[in-house]
Amino acid sequence: MTVGFRVLKRKRAVSPELVKRFAALPVANVSDSMWRMPAAGARLTRYHKEGVRLSGPALTVKTRPGDNLMVHKAIDMAEAGDVIVVDAGGDLSNAILGDIMTTMSIKKGIAGFVINGAIRDADEIRESGIGMYAAGVTHRGPYKDGPGEINVPVAIDGMVIEPGDLIIGDGDGVLCVPFDELDAVLKAGEAKLEAEKADFKHIAAGTMDRSWVDKVLLAKNCEIEA
Repeated sequence: MTVGFRVLKRKRAVSPELVKRFAALPVANVSDSMWRMPAAGARLTRYHKEGVRLSGPALTVKTRPGDNLMVHKAIDMAEAGDVIVVDAGGDLSNAILGDIMTTMSIKKGIAGFVINGAIRDADEIRESGIGMYAAGVTHRGPYKDGPGEINVPVAIDGMVIEPGDLIIGDGDGVLCVPFDELDAVLKAGEAKLEAEKADFKHIAAGTMDRSWVDKVLLAKNCEIEA
């Protein structure tokens, strides 16, 4: 099998139970629980309807910029609930997929896509209801020649995605949670959500403790005029 042009099988994937529990958490809470370090970059824009939340195991694709042969193969391989993550080098010259491919994907129950590259038929994709993050839009279509790889590690702006890792996304962006860290991150993310709920209750009641602000300023030798 040749490095750079190969189709591999996914060896593991996040469980449906964990997919569902993470779907109930804001991406920002999960990001905070991972010390705000992993990120796929702000240029990955949401191209789906407001309110659609993405959560599912990653099926990864690495492809030559502007070529979607391996993305077609990934759609054929994908299981219901999968998120197909495509590293197309961030190039925006040619679209990696459009409404025909997304319609096929919806028929299969694929949860969504993360495309480090361009898409087209953006209006139709937005109305389809499928989860979609991409680096941009262009009307120019793709090539179908290869090479590329399926179910290999990919990286988008420094965020590494392994096959079977959890992909989550909401209005704040998209995030990968590594397979081996799922339980710990879930526990921290749920605790963070509960803490924020308590904060909102204090805000509503007018009992929010804001003393920490001055404590931090004084600790940093900030002069505060009396």
